[in-house]
Amino acid sequence: MKQFLWWLIVGTKGGINRARIIRILHDRPYNANQLAEKVELDYRTVRHHIDVLKKNNIVTSSGGGRYGTVYFLTGVMEENYETFEEIWEKIGQS
Repeated sequence: MKQFLWWLIVGTKGGINRARIIRILHDRPYNANQLAEKVELDYRTVRHHIDVLKKNNIVTSSGGGRYGTVYFLTGVMEENYETFEEIWEKIGQS
């Protein structure tokens, strides 16, 4: 999982924004609109990052993709959150 998280955050375009979303969702679930406000990004950009995170089993949702769907971290991501935090600190994003 460590190598995968390095790739997802550092090795892909937009990785830092995905990491910011992961950190926010660690505190509590949000919908895409709320996430866009929190990370100060366009709604469509946030939706793209959410789709990437869902595809990679980092984020899951309730609501079936409808308006107001709430996103939260998967159990796998929660179990590996400490590894994520180590990577976040190493890339100087504390």
